[in-house]
Amino acid sequence: MRERVEQLITSRTWLTVEFLLLCVALPTVIIVWRLAPMMFFFLWSATVYCYVIFRLITHNRESFRSIWKWGEVTWANLRPMLVRFVFVAIGMTLITLYIDAIEYFEEPRLFYLPRVAPEFVLLLCVVYPIFSALPQEFIFCTFFFERYPRFFPGKWSMIVASAVVFAYAHVLFINWVAPVLSLIGGLVFASTYAKTRSLALVTIEHGLYGNYLFVVGLGWFFFGGAVE
Repeated sequence: MRERVEQLITSRTWLTVEFLLLCVALPTVIIVWRLAPMMFFFLWSATVYCYVIFRLITHNRESFRSIWKWGEVTWANLRPMLVRFVFVAIGMTLITLYIDAIEYFEEPRLFYLPRVAPEFVLLLCVVYPIFSALPQEFIFCTFFFERYPRFFPGKWSMIVASAVVFAYAHVLFINWVAPVLSLIGGLVFASTYAKTRSLALVTIEHGLYGNYLFVVGLGWFFFGGAVE
């Protein structure tokens, strides 16, 4: 019975329908119906589905724990990641300054959160990587790279495809900032994952970028409540 199920969910037909529903139809429904305030419901629902499918197709090859690959969280991998983060953080800061110059807000966006609610920053640094970065990286890296190499053969085609799907999923916030930054972030995260296959490392990287994004003032554009 299990072999039949595995044959079914690894068939090209299932993969095609799954990809279209998960990566195209679901984000489109959220965008069209302005369901961004419910994004965590959709995110974790998709995560549960991906987890179940992942377990079914990898039971004979690797345990779920092995996808963490904590051994890849080394200084050799963290050093270039941190250097890259410095440059990206400077870019995010400049974008925030630009937005403050062209958009009207009651308060400037730059470092809005530390100025208004500094006590929330520490909580964010703990909560965001676990409840947002982790499920996203499981879906768009671990699951995506496991399921869809048949559609996107080659390292760079997988990286670009993962990044594009990741960016499209952020169109739901109905602004230009979220998908543009998500495309850049998606390329970075997918590249890290393609090199290391470490969910732990890519989650740390995503958490680092995401936390600074909220701290610097761009978090508003990634917040469901900002969608009218």
